[in-house]
Amino acid sequence: MTDCSRTQLVSAIHLQEVELQVKAADNQQGNGSSNNNADEKFTVEQAVETIGFGRFHVLLFVIMGSANIVEAMEIMLLAVVSPEIRCEWRLEDWQVALVSTMVFVGFMVCGVLAGYVADRYGRWKVVFGGYVWSSYFSLLTSFAPTYGWFIFLRSMVGCGVAGVSQGFVLKTEFIPAKYRAYLLPLGSIFWMTGSILIILLGMLVVPTMGWRWMIRLSITPSIILIFLFKFIPESARYNVSAGNVDAAVKTLQRIARMNRASLPPGRLVEPALKERGSWRILLSSAYRRTSLLLWYSWFVASFAYYGSVLSSSELLEKNLLCVINADKEHQVKHRHENGLCYCIPFGNNDYHTLLISSLGEVALVPINIILLNVFGRKISLSVLQLLTAVLFMMVNICTTMFGFTVLLFLLRSLVSMNFNVVYIYTAEVYPTVARSLGMGFCTSFSRIGGMIAPFIAQVLMSQSVIQALTPFAVACVICALGNLLLPIETRGRALLQNS
Repeated sequence: MTDCSRTQLVSAIHLQEVELQVKAADNQQGNGSSNNNADEKFTVEQAVETIGFGRFHVLLFVIMGSANIVEAMEIMLLAVVSPEIRCEWRLEDWQVALVSTMVFVGFMVCGVLAGYVADRYGRWKVVFGGYVWSSYFSLLTSFAPTYGWFIFLRSMVGCGVAGVSQGFVLKTEFIPAKYRAYLLPLGSIFWMTGSILIILLGMLVVPTMGWRWMIRLSITPSIILIFLFKFIPESARYNVSAGNVDAAVKTLQRIARMNRASLPPGRLVEPALKERGSWRILLSSAYRRTSLLLWYSWFVASFAYYGSVLSSSELLEKNLLCVINADKEHQVKHRHENGLCYCIPFGNNDYHTLLISSLGEVALVPINIILLNVFGRKISLSVLQLLTAVLFMMVNICTTMFGFTVLLFLLRSLVSMNFNVVYIYTAEVYPTVARSLGMGFCTSFSRIGGMIAPFIAQVLMSQSVIQALTPFAVACVICALGNLLLPIETRGRALLQNS
């Protein structure tokens, strides 16, 4: 071996030794950083805030928001179909009111059950089951041979809609805190869309094909959502509360990829919570006053909302408005000397009025967002309910059809905003271990308001308009004062995992 060869061999061996030393140092540094990462921990709340808002939330907003379309169509259907079933089965006022009441009975009974199951076994299963259940029984309603079968099947639809309403909890648990006050009120766009769709179906389908085909066509959004819902994962907050941390991590990683973001360094660590879906949490010292006041707030929110919807359709159907210069279409009265006039179908002008008032669902959303971000949830609830009380009493004022349409438009705006705020506050104030159950109890109390509203808006209205409107206004005033006593303000607050 020449001297040159020996020199090259020694240099190569020396270079290899240097590379091995560098690799060893890098490995030591890497192990140190890995140990540091292993020592770091993060919660679901921190992960949601770190990932931020992105494409996943747009998908979530569209699919879960569309659940409001389903719920709105099933509820608003009652206002559109009432004149038709009254005519077909010669129904008295109380029988027409009982249709709406039975829907809310189904909602009330299944609301608490859906909340319990969602806290114990997952939100996704309950919402998906609600889609399937409500669309199936809604289809059966269109084949109802008698009035008795009709109200039974509509109560089953209400039971399914109770499951669909848990989608609000699923949606809320994925949204970062600073975006909740913006995105959640915008969900009313979907409710308005559902209301408009069912009114358009009534206007286009009922005169030609009848109310049964209107119901059959109205389940189309539910069927579409059944297939789209597979793109929405189970709540990561629920998974960690149930001890399924691996599933929660996979969900958060998927959201991070879609949003082109990353999870916080470290590993997800949160304890499994055994006491999930317990009513004792709702009545514990930390939440007792909140729960009692919220139950009444939900009662009033539903009482006022469905009172406004059913009152407007009843005033139009029976021509009970104090209208200046009324046309011939609005001079036909519901009661004659010979008894009831059962068949007074909606005219085109009535459908137009309902359409315009439905647009009020989103007209004041910017104001709703400002109220939530500037004044918080409690003050917003009180202000909206006081304004709603004033508008209810103004509906009795003698005015033109245009003036009445404007009043209905503003009233629908206010009751819709009030429902938005109470939904948001409820989802924010309760911890993950009882959030769905808390929402279930609240929606059940709201349906009590929905059960009573038809007997005032559709039965008492025929006797006296002012007497029918006064209970709605009084309930709103009492609720506005009660909401000032709510002990917790949730604006900007993180969602709690346990109590």
